[in-house]
Amino acid sequence: MFAYMKQKPGFYKQVLFLATPIILQNLITSTLGMADTFMVGMLGEAPMAAVTLANIPLFAVQMFIFGVQSGASVLISQYWGKQEMEAINQVLGVALWVALTVSSVCAAVLLVCPVEFLSLFGNDDQVIQLAAQYGSIAGMSYVCNAFTMMYVAAYRSMERPQLGMYILVLSMTVNTFLNWVFIFGKLGAPALGVRGAALATLIARLVEVTIVVTHMIRNRFFRVHLHLLLRPGMDMTRRFLRYGGLVVFNETTWGLGSSVFPTIMGHMAGSTEILAAYTVAGNVDKIVMVVSFGLAATASIIIGREVGAGRLRNVRSMGMALTTLALLCGLGMGGLLFLFAHWIAPAWVFPLFKMSERAASIAVMMMTVQACVRPLRDYNSVTIVGVLRGGGDVKAATLIDTLPQWLVAIPAAVLLGSVLKADILWVYLAMTLENIVKFAFGVPRVLSDRWIRDLTRA
Repeated sequence: MFAYMKQKPGFYKQVLFLATPIILQNLITSTLGMADTFMVGMLGEAPMAAVTLANIPLFAVQMFIFGVQSGASVLISQYWGKQEMEAINQVLGVALWVALTVSSVCAAVLLVCPVEFLSLFGNDDQVIQLAAQYGSIAGMSYVCNAFTMMYVAAYRSMERPQLGMYILVLSMTVNTFLNWVFIFGKLGAPALGVRGAALATLIARLVEVTIVVTHMIRNRFFRVHLHLLLRPGMDMTRRFLRYGGLVVFNETTWGLGSSVFPTIMGHMAGSTEILAAYTVAGNVDKIVMVVSFGLAATASIIIGREVGAGRLRNVRSMGMALTTLALLCGLGMGGLLFLFAHWIAPAWVFPLFKMSERAASIAVMMMTVQACVRPLRDYNSVTIVGVLRGGGDVKAATLIDTLPQWLVAIPAAVLLGSVLKADILWVYLAMTLENIVKFAFGVPRVLSDRWIRDLTRA
């Protein structure tokens, strides 16, 4: 029954080699991101709310950048299988044009009229003024981040994920250290508060760009051709918009859908405790998700390479093996999360955030639900982001990822939370329904051969 798990010698060693640096990168950046949140939170509720407010449009830009990165990875991994380095240069060029254009427009808006723009997302004047201080600087950091992430995506798709780990871990370490310096005025620097947090982020992103440009000039593995980056050609642009555009739409739509859930909870009775619990449980969830994200990225690289190289014979069995591996990892991570929610968090984590008894109980409930659905979520993540996208089936991946969220989970959560005024337990359970639907559609898709498509053909 599980004969497909027996792959060619070295297969699982390669999975471990590719996934480990990606997992470590996501783990460290998620952990340091929590440290940043904690430091800003020490300034008080208004600064914390201001950073949250400013990050509403910036999160949309971040999801767009991730979408472009993922779309580029789909094509680059298949061109890597063909060893067509000029085509990889062209894909990188299109991705840079798209990501830099959108991030630059957002940065310009936040720089020129931050108060007017951020007033669209809140109504507290004090919070908006603080958010403007943060957003006018932080917006520029996303332009730098867009440049870095496209280059990292190209290297990751060419089976070199270590570069991204080194760059982003260094960047996040610099960011965290400079947050301490500029937020609180350490080492002789002025205490800049939220403006200091934004300045630390911008400097860290400039460090990223410096490293990437130096690496572009000095590395011999992948020669960057400036003329191909600046003029990638209409054929490659059309190819990217056709296939990568669906991935960008997928990630952007998913990000918007994810922002609906805290909005629903924010209008429920006792929303303060609910949102506090959701914030803590969400940060823990980000750390637990690093394994599935690493496996998904690895699956996309391996499957895309095999399809691009024309080695289609064992691609389906590889996809089945990778998704089964994700399911098993999900069982393990779910068990660890359950133990954390019931024994470690109440004793060590909740007191750190000074959570009320009700908020702590809600957080335990949320993490328990997450632990139960973890195997399905990990399976779906590797299926959609890794196997289907890597295999070139971006249309089906987009439909399986977005429709259950928008047609099942969001309507159910709105009905229970806003109409029926149900308890948070039922609303949170409704939010997880999409995982069951995705699993039901993902399994037969992977078992078929319809997802194996070479996107690099003329």
